[in-house]
Amino acid sequence: MRFSHFNFNVLDLERSLKFYDESLGLKPVKEKVAEDGTYKLIYLGDGKTDFTLELTWLKDRTEPYNLGECEFHLAFTTDKYDEVYQKHKDMGIVIFENEKMGIYFIVDPDGYWIEILPADRF
Repeated sequence: MRFSHFNFNVLDLERSLKFYDESLGLKPVKEKVAEDGTYKLIYLGDGKTDFTLELTWLKDRTEPYNLGECEFHLAFTTDKYDEVYQKHKDMGIVIFENEKMGIYFIVDPDGYWIEILPADRF
C-alpha cells in the first residue's frame, strides 16, 4: 500500500486551478472527465513527488460546500519559508499563524486550509 492522492471538492474549477498554480506551484498531471460532462477530476502534482491533489468539480453544483469544522488539512514543506510566507501574505490568503510553532495556514477559494511548514524544522 502507498499514498495516492487527497481530494478537495471545488465549486469553480478554473479559479481553483489558478489558485493552486499561483500559491503552491501545483500543475495538472492527469484528469478524468465524465462522458456526459457532469464531472471533472483534475489531479495536481508538485513535480517532485507522486502524491496528487484531486480537485473534483461537479457541473450541477451551484452552492459552496459545507466544510463543517474542517478538522483536516493538506500540508506542504518549503526550503524558502520566509519568501513563500511573504508571497502568501501579499496574496491575502494567510488565514492562521502559529508563531510558536513557526507554521501558518493558507485558505483556498473553497475554504480548505493548507499548512505551510519550514522544511528544516519538520
